[in-house]
Amino acid sequence: MGADPQISHLFAGIPIADYDRAVEWYERLLGRAPDILPTAGEAMWSVTPTGSIYIVQTPGGAGGTVVTVAVRDLDGLLAGLAARGIEAGPVEQVGSAGRKATVVDPDGSRISFVELVNG
Repeated sequence: MGADPQISHLFAGIPIADYDRAVEWYERLLGRAPDILPTAGEAMWSVTPTGSIYIVQTPGGAGGTVVTVAVRDLDGLLAGLAARGIEAGPVEQVGSAGRKATVVDPDGSRISFVELVNG
């Protein structure tokens, strides 16, 4: 990604099988309730000013790691990835929050890059 990767925030995702049990455990681990409940089956905690951990219920127990990285310029990032032979899925709208595109590594882990409307 070069000297200026344009990364502004990192969300580290952890697939889980039982949402209620996991929320309770992570509340104990992190010492508080989730900061955000984005959708059914997800909970997120901000752990640094620019880093968060989230859990996501995944049928079957998991499918690999999930990581989301916020960037300032999604189109520029995707152009750079394409130039290096890395193909991303289609750009999707994320409600009113912004846009995202996802790449899948050789093991099936998904890395999503999201450009947020309000940075």
